Amino acid sequence: MNAQYQRIVLASRPNGEVTPENFRLEIVPVPTITEGQVLIRNHFLSLDPYMRVRMDDVKNYAAPQALNETMIGGTVGEIVASKNPQFQIGDKVIGMMGWAEMGVSDGSLLRKLDTTHIPLSAYLGAVGMPGMTAWYGLTQIMQAKEGETIVVSAASGAVGSVVGQLAKLRGCRAVGIAGGTEKCAYVVNDLGFDACIDYKAGNLEEQLAAATPNGIDAIFENVGGASFDACLARVNPFARIALCGMIAGYDGGDMSIHNARILLSMRVTLRGFIISEHLDLWPQGLKELGMLVAQGKLKFRESIAPNLAAAPEAFIGLLKGKNLGKQLVRLIP
Repeated sequence: MNAQYQRIVLASRPNGEVTPENFRLEIVPVPTITEGQVLIRNHFLSLDPYMRVRMDDVKNYAAPQALNETMIGGTVGEIVASKNPQFQIGDKVIGMMGWAEMGVSDGSLLRKLDTTHIPLSAYLGAVGMPGMTAWYGLTQIMQAKEGETIVVSAASGAVGSVVGQLAKLRGCRAVGIAGGTEKCAYVVNDLGFDACIDYKAGNLEEQLAAATPNGIDAIFENVGGASFDACLARVNPFARIALCGMIAGYDGGDMSIHNARILLSMRVTLRGFIISEHLDLWPQGLKELGMLVAQGKLKFRESIAPNLAAAPEAFIGLLKGKNLGKQLVRLIP
């Protein structure tokens, strides 16, 4: 085993858009574990939009990312040394080891993984936090029923792609919103959505009206901005909205809601949520998601950066919508 490993720390806070200069790659010594600890060789790192929120020193649902410390992030990997009787060398685990090739844990936030029928990387996507975010929003907030029309923004991403597929399995009409013809083709042809609206095409309202002839019963909102406003104009009475992300405003952009009056006139239920606050439902949701992936009924795609040094550019690309599916970083050769 090498005596050193790489990590990326937050070097400075963004002023508007994230830049590569906000990060710093460091080479640090591999720590020696003590009683009760394990050493993990991370195989994949998850890149997620929530990381952008944590980079700012502002009041939020969680503490800001500390400067000069390893960037926060979910990881999957393998135990390479153990002084904890609950974990053996060779165990595959998921944890929050951050933007680093290796990490130490006391085991309290680790979960063993079964890779017999599910790829290791999928535990950071469809069978992980993004999948659970989709499952919770659809089942607990949107409460999608057979025959209803649901709309999902960022439909080709790690969360949105799962929302639409779960909705279809429940007999809904699933309409996605994505950027570009390639993403929309993937959403319809590969994931099985009924329609996908290319918000870059310039006729958002017309496309949305054509795709939702019976109106919209529930929305899974990842983006905010113009697409969210357009969806509000199409909602049916007592529509439900699961507010998961507002990525359009993560760099400080305008997030006005011009159709806010519809929230009242259509008696809309809108609820924002953070999936880490609902851990009691994770076993139920992960069981369903795992079974669907193992059976080939829940499809996913991954965009994988080749190494840790490529993580900042991959993260910046994620915030600009350049990825297709789940954005990961490969941490092993």
